[in-house]
Formats: sequence, C-alpha cells, structure tokens
Amino acid sequence: MTTATDAYRSARDLLLQLRTNPVAAHDRFTWPEVGARFNWAVDWFDAVARGNDRPALVVVEEDGSARQLSFDEMARRSDQVAAWLAGRGMGRGDAVIVMLGNQVELWESMLAIMKLGAVIMPTTTAAGPGDLADRITRGSARFVLCNPSDASKLDGVPGDYTVLTSESLHDAYDLDVPPHPHPGTAPSDRLLLYFTSGTTSRPKLVEHTQVSYPVGHLATMYWLGVRPEDVHLNISSPGWAKHAWSCFFAPWIAEATIMVYNYARFDAGTLLAQLRQREVTSFCAPPTVWRMLITSDLSGGPGTLREVISAGEPLNPEVIEQVRAAWGLTIRDGYGQTETSAQVGNTPGTAVRPGSMGKPLPGLPVVLVDPISNERVEGVGEGEICLDLSGPQGRPLPLMTGYQGDDERNSEAMADGLYHTGDIAGRDEDGYITYVGRTDDVFKASDYKISPFELESVLIEHPAVAEAAVVPAPDPLRLAVPKAYVALAPGYEPSEETAFEILKYAREHLAPYLRVRRLEFYELPKTISGKIRRVELRGRENELAAGSAQFESGAREWRYDDFPALRGG
Repeated sequence: MTTATDAYRSARDLLLQLRTNPVAAHDRFTWPEVGARFNWAVDWFDAVARGNDRPALVVVEEDGSARQLSFDEMARRSDQVAAWLAGRGMGRGDAVIVMLGNQVELWESMLAIMKLGAVIMPTTTAAGPGDLADRITRGSARFVLCNPSDASKLDGVPGDYTVLTSESLHDAYDLDVPPHPHPGTAPSDRLLLYFTSGTTSRPKLVEHTQVSYPVGHLATMYWLGVRPEDVHLNISSPGWAKHAWSCFFAPWIAEATIMVYNYARFDAGTLLAQLRQREVTSFCAPPTVWRMLITSDLSGGPGTLREVISAGEPLNPEVIEQVRAAWGLTIRDGYGQTETSAQVGNTPGTAVRPGSMGKPLPGLPVVLVDPISNERVEGVGEGEICLDLSGPQGRPLPLMTGYQGDDERNSEAMADGLYHTGDIAGRDEDGYITYVGRTDDVFKASDYKISPFELESVLIEHPAVAEAAVVPAPDPLRLAVPKAYVALAPGYEPSEETAFEILKYAREHLAPYLRVRRLEFYELPKTISGKIRRVELRGRENELAAGSAQFESGAREWRYDDFPALRGG
C-alpha cells in the first residue's frame, strides 16, 4: 500500500531526476495523491528527520556565532513545543499569529503548530498595533506567538486571544514526550493564512491548505535547483510568503540544510564571506541585494555556489551579466505569488534569456490571456498571466483556496475558469515569458503602452539612482507622460545637475516613445513588506495636475523640456 510519504517522495525524486530536463518534467510530473489525510510536518518532515543527524537549520548571527540543529533535533524539539502549546489550549483549526524573526523558535513553532493541525498566520515583526488588530480580527486569531520585546504591541488590541512569547517556549525543552501523533488533517484543511503586501489596496487575506504550499512547493524546489544535502541560503524576512517558500518548504522538501544569515544591517562583503565560509551551494536573493552585491568586491569568487537565483521582482539584465562575468554563474529569475507556489522560472541547466522569467514550471498550467478580449494568447504575444483551472489535472494544486472573507475579490480572481494574477507578461517565439508589469501599473502615453518596469530597469543602472518608480503624469498633449520618482543613492544631491544626468542617461538608453519626461526626487512610499506603492504616486500626480496638492518645501519637478541639451531627441 502506497503511503502519503511514498507518493510524496516519488514525485519529489522524479523532479530531482529531471532537474535539468524541464520538457520531460512537464510531460511526466503529476501532483502526488496523498490520500484522505495529510500533514506535511508528520508525513514528510518527521519521516525524513527521525534519526537523521545531518544539519537541518543553521542560523548565523551578525557576530559570526551560529546555532545548528540536525533534522532529528528539529523533529524532537517540535514534538516538545507541540505538546507545550497543546497544554496552553492550542488545538486543531486554531489560527496562530507567528511574529518571530530569523530564530530557531520560528522553525520549531511552525512545525509544532502544523503537528497540532492549527493554522499558521506568519506576520512580520515590523507589524504595529494597527496591523495586528486587523490580522487578529480578520484572521480570527486565537493565539499570538511573539518575542517578549514585541508583546507590548498587543496592549490594548481587542480580541479573544492568548499571547505567548518565544522565551516561554523554552519550557518545552524539558518535556519528555513521544513523537507527536498525526492530527488527522485532511488535504483541504486550512494550514496558512497570509496577508498580502497591499500595494494597490488593503492587504488581502490568502488562505492555503495542507497541500497547496506543502505539496505545491515541489515546483519551487525544482525552480531553485536545491538537492539533498545542499546548503541553501535565502534572503527574505519572516512573515512573508517567500520566506516560507525558500527558508522552510523547498529546502526541506529536498532534504537540504537551511542556512540563515541573521544580520541587523546589510553588508555585502560580510554576506559574501558567510556564503563562502558556510559552503552555501544555492543562494536566492531579491534584486535589491543582487544590485548591492555587484557594487562590492566579487573577486573572491562564488565559493561552493552552484545555483544563484533572484526573486521578488524582475531582475534587470545588467546585474545578470556582471555576476556571470565575475563568477561564471548565471542568475536565474522566476515568478510566483503569495497566492501560489513558483509558477514560472529559469530552471537549472537551461539557457537563460536575460530579462525573462523563464518558462512555466511542472504542474503549473500557465496561460496568457488578453485582458481586453479575455481570449487566450497563443504563441508569441502579450497578456495577463493566468492559471487554467480546467486543465487535465484540474484546479492547480499550489493555488490558494481563495481570499478569506472576500467573495468579490474571489469572483474577480477566479473568473472565466482562470486564476488571474493581475500581472502582464510577454511570450517570445521560444516560449520564454518576460514580465511587463501589473495590470494596474501599465499605462499609455501618446498611444504607446508603457511598462514602468522597463523604464525603472534603465534608471537604476545610473549610479545616482538607488530606487525608482515610474507612473503616468497627466499631460494636456499626450494624455500622460512617464514620470520617475527617484530615491537617490548616498553621495548624490537632489540638484539640477543630478536630474539632468539621470534624464540624459534615460534618453540614451530608451526608445524615444519610452523616454522619461519628468523626474522628482522623492522618498518612495512602501508597504510594510517594502514594495513600492505606485498607487499613492499615481494619486499624487492626479492631485498635482488638479491643483489639489503642492510640492513639498524645497522640492520640485524636473522636466525633459527644461534642458535644452536634451531637446530634439
């Protein structure tokens, strides 16, 4: 009789076997049938962890000190924590806010909560009382697990919940308990509740099941290229989906070691030293980190690195080329959402087309759909990235159940037999998919369609530009023109000379119809997860045009036509 563990291992091993053959992986891979009950912490993690002395987790602190736990230790300690939490009244179906940093207790508690059949609500430690009140209310949280230093944030926050601290978890380590029994969770039972970052509206509450992430991240493992006994380092903050993707599920699916570098202030040189010292084999980081790394000294080489990956937002080709020139390794980009696992990716051993996110991953029925006609785009073309809900395997397994408590958004997201990501992409003649922008962010200027990302990728190549966000500015002649909001790099002043140099650079590297026509130095508004809220900038532009807003004291907007040297091009 095939067990859930056997079926899971068979699917995992097939992807490992076909890790450099995505065509065969697409043809042969199907999501495993795990049966009527499934619990990843028991059916997979404990199954591979018991008696396994290889390191499962290494947390390195800024001072170089480290804590290391084996797979067997993680299994036993999570049993102890599960028993301790159960003694505080936590049980199956209870929603638990987990607001911890990169510390051992985070991994122990996530496994323990899963073993109880409870529901994890990962939350960033940057969340304030207002954020917590919203999450407790909308998520119906029964428990909040946090560090003692964050407990005061709950003072005065209403709700019927219990606060537990990471310090009190240490009482569990003295418990003598047997392996925790299977909680009897069904594949369709809730496991995770994630709040999205809310770049265009209030955060959505995404619901995932016992299989949508735990089984769905088989595809993420395939994209990352993580293998058994690898050491995988991912730069991501706890509380957000990418942390669960690459600091929890995907590496442990592969039976690899998760390494975390727990710094307070980012330093590229120190990170590179840790990569080499800890013999990291696969490394994933957002474009911001990669851009910082290429400004440091890469001459020391990549150490034992085999796979280098970027995620979080599209990566501009210049960074890929600089890393390739220095290390001989090609950064592989990919795409996914909180609502799903990885969907599209450049996979190991395949040709990377700079600027492209790659091709659909095994088990992910990705289609492009014209957002106006709602017709599917076949072959070369551009459209919204969607998942087919009615393909041969049915509803894609990694897809969320839906947005909890929001029927209107669910109807929009799942309309016409598709899951709509809200992201626009283009596909070339070889099937490579390239990100264009959010459906809300793409705009027209002089009847040309403008992708903010395309312009921002050029702007951030200029040394004065730390970050940039491009939005439409109302214009009486062209209807709208591209305006860049720019956050300057250290050492640069918000002067006329700086504005000229940036606009000149954009002029030299963009087609005439794409040129940035206005520029303002500005502190970019961001979500709690650090994503730029272009919706605020678009609203500000409309207010400026209507005369209902003014530039802050000392600030001004620089226009392309202000500079005679730029005219005529």
